[in-house]
Amino acid sequence: MEYHPSYGPVVPEKGWVPAPSFLLRRDRILRRLDGLPTGHLLEIGCGAGTLLHELNRRGFVCEALETSETALDIARHVNADDVVLHRFPQPHWTNRFDYLFAFEVLEHIEDDHAALAVWRSWLKPGGMMFISVPAHASKWSASDVWAGHLRRYERSGLADLVVSSGFVIEHFESYGFPLANMLSSLRARVHARDLDARRQASHDERAYNNELSGIQRKAESTLYPFLNSLPGRILMYGACQLQDWSAGRDWGTGYLVLARNNG
Repeated sequence: MEYHPSYGPVVPEKGWVPAPSFLLRRDRILRRLDGLPTGHLLEIGCGAGTLLHELNRRGFVCEALETSETALDIARHVNADDVVLHRFPQPHWTNRFDYLFAFEVLEHIEDDHAALAVWRSWLKPGGMMFISVPAHASKWSASDVWAGHLRRYERSGLADLVVSSGFVIEHFESYGFPLANMLSSLRARVHARDLDARRQASHDERAYNNELSGIQRKAESTLYPFLNSLPGRILMYGACQLQDWSAGRDWGTGYLVLARNNG
């Protein structure tokens, strides 16, 4: 594993490099965490576990739940013994955590309301949930099928879902504009071709897509040398500044929500 001064952990030996959309989301997450106290944290669907590595470095006591064995293999490599990784939920999690993070997870779950109820039960009263989801049903594309999504969210519907599940929203923003918007059509074309190849090899398409969601980085590995160059780093820095400016507008490709357990 390498630790990039701008992008955090990079794991080329396992085939994982950060995608632009991941870097945009990571920037907003880490900025929002500035000033919040550390605590005991559970990440649902940690993927490659690189964000966990950074949170551990910040002083959080981290655990994670990840159902994909492929992702767990990378997460174990990235985090060694510093983070406790679980394949299944544990019976002692009730009221256990100060924070629960789930980035790009809820859209994979059929009953999202029930999932939020379970997640809330794992938080201490007053604990914080931090989630991200893809935004705008009109943006549905081959990339959503490729990732195993069931839906994209609208702002009002997501807010109602979070509040009706027993949370008080403390921060709600749109992220990704404009770079993620500009790349979405290109990503969809790449993913459409990849889907055709998967369908010839997989009997359970959605399960296979979910298994690889967040960790397959074939196209991104081709792009990463540019992202790692000086022009690429300047581009990503500028894109992060622009999404900071546009966070209060509903222009991005994803939503980030920070909410407090009202229990």
